[in-house]
Amino acid sequence: MTEKENNRNSPLLTFEGKKYEVNNLSNDTKELIKGLQIAETQLKMYEDTLKLLSVGRNSLADQLRVKLKNYE
Repeated sequence: MTEKENNRNSPLLTFEGKKYEVNNLSNDTKELIKGLQIAETQLKMYEDTLKLLSVGRNSLADQLRVKLKNYE
């Protein structure tokens, strides 16, 4: 396999507008990339959790509003 063919199979990292071939990066750099990917996944998961909590809170507020109308 030629170097050009090998480079086509290497995943690319785009960071701050620049592209890097992942296979050419050091192991420490690859570990940082993995850490960032995990952090992004966790952030998305917690953002989804916050959205669900917000929907639940709004539903509880709506139910309370209906119940309190009985006391007006």
